[in-house]
Amino acid sequence: MNFTELKLILKRLFKEYVKKHLRRIFFALILSIIVAASTSAIAWLLDPAVKKIFIEKNTTLSLVIPILIILAFAGKGISLYVARLLIIRVGEEVSGVLKKQIADNIVRSDIQTLDNRHSGKYVSNVMFDTGQIQNLVSTGVLNLMKDTFSVLALVGVMVYQNWKLALFAILMMPLAAGLAKSLGKRIGKAVGKAGEASGVLVTFLTEIFRGARMIRIFQKEKEINKEANIVVDDMVEKNIKTSSVLIRATPLMETLTGIMIAGFIAFSGKLIAAGELEVNNFFSFLAAMMLAYQPIRSLATLNLAVYQGATAFKRISEVIDKKITIKENDSFPKLKVEKANITFEKVFFKYEATKDITIRDISFNVEGGSMVAFVGHSGAGKSTILNLLPRFYDPHNGSIRIDGQNISKVRLSSLRKNISLVSQDIILFDATVKDNIAYANNDASLIDIENACKFAAATEFISDLPKKFETMIGENGVRLSGGQKQRISIARAILKKSPIILLDEATSSLDAESEEIVQNAIMNLIKNKTTLVIAHRLSTIHKANKIFVLKSGNIINSGNHENLINQCEEYKSLYNKQLK
Repeated sequence: MNFTELKLILKRLFKEYVKKHLRRIFFALILSIIVAASTSAIAWLLDPAVKKIFIEKNTTLSLVIPILIILAFAGKGISLYVARLLIIRVGEEVSGVLKKQIADNIVRSDIQTLDNRHSGKYVSNVMFDTGQIQNLVSTGVLNLMKDTFSVLALVGVMVYQNWKLALFAILMMPLAAGLAKSLGKRIGKAVGKAGEASGVLVTFLTEIFRGARMIRIFQKEKEINKEANIVVDDMVEKNIKTSSVLIRATPLMETLTGIMIAGFIAFSGKLIAAGELEVNNFFSFLAAMMLAYQPIRSLATLNLAVYQGATAFKRISEVIDKKITIKENDSFPKLKVEKANITFEKVFFKYEATKDITIRDISFNVEGGSMVAFVGHSGAGKSTILNLLPRFYDPHNGSIRIDGQNISKVRLSSLRKNISLVSQDIILFDATVKDNIAYANNDASLIDIENACKFAAATEFISDLPKKFETMIGENGVRLSGGQKQRISIARAILKKSPIILLDEATSSLDAESEEIVQNAIMNLIKNKTTLVIAHRLSTIHKANKIFVLKSGNIINSGNHENLINQCEEYKSLYNKQLK
């Protein structure tokens, strides 16, 4: 990261996120001045303390000066405490806004965007990167104000005591500043790599958690531990490199400090011998110089927080600036569904990740209230068709219409309101049975939920649960069987009362007994609804009004089961394979 890029990033961070907190920063600035004044007062008070108490033995001032020193320390402590409270709040609120924006981006992003990015990277953005920005805004800004004013005030004390000694001390400061600047680029690069490593680790741990059963059944514990060690070691190594870049300044700073003090003592000796410096001035100057050491060192290493924060904000910006192509447009009319007729006309689509055309020149009609099915080998384009209808993706060419209305020209919320989805990848939340079903309609009464469960054949097993509808089901329904989870999913879809139903291999992962129960529940769900089905088991789609056979992204044939068995070799082949 060059200086120009750094400046632009910091400018944006200030303009869009920090500027609104200028009132708090201003008060923190005033308090920083008080901190600086108190610090310099402590150093200055050593002059009269040595002269009046130890040399002149003034008994009155022997009480007054210690009290003044106590007050100076108290003023410094209280002012610093309040300033930190103010500036920490600014950092937390800026971090909070960024976290909300990342979460909002995840919620509103195109499905393709989410598919192309690891969840661990989003978690790293939320936890690691926002933490770096928070540190920059809070600790960095406060240290900049407090330490700058403290150094200036203490330099003032040094000049007051002896300008020759002060000049000597001031000449040493550019060396520290030059050291800090030379480390800036290395720090930025190292911090960026450390952030990436953190994202990789989060992704890896997430996959371990999700795949816990598979890891154990295939006895991959050793391999996973070995891989975990590699990932963790990589992150540790990058963090160490980041820290090592920073601590490289330590020996140099200590050496500079030693040179400064040695030179100061030697020069002071000559000035005292020449009668240009009193002992009381010496102690006051020494105190000011020693008190200035910490803020100078802090300012010298401030670039670490700057580069860390800037690098983190750059990564976050890539997320929050990601263009969302599929989004709500309030100027569009609401979708009006009467018959729920669906039309695909010359639809082309390809995924960004592969660039391969998934569906080619797809055209078909679905009559409202009918059930149609899509069959074909893996990769034929079945799931893509279902994903296009609720606009999880948009086609590259062609149009999709519901009751003659182009779905890309109606409000997105009204489109998805009229569509329900039941898939093999059942999504449940770590909440109660009731909450998971009511997810489809927050205003639904308990009676509505119970009725939905009756149609979904879920009433019996729910009544056997410890707390019935109030039973917590665990993350993604871990405490339920596959058939039970699917019935809750169907009950949720029933409660939504959408005229269009999408079934994506809803029974493919179930045993025969559960499949029969779920299949009966599905028939209740799709009654009088326009239904699009993807079925792995062709035996489940015999009753479909029409079956479309796909191959390599094209519809090669269509008809009912009997016709296709006799007329379509692809369908016949698929069917016969399942009979074996």
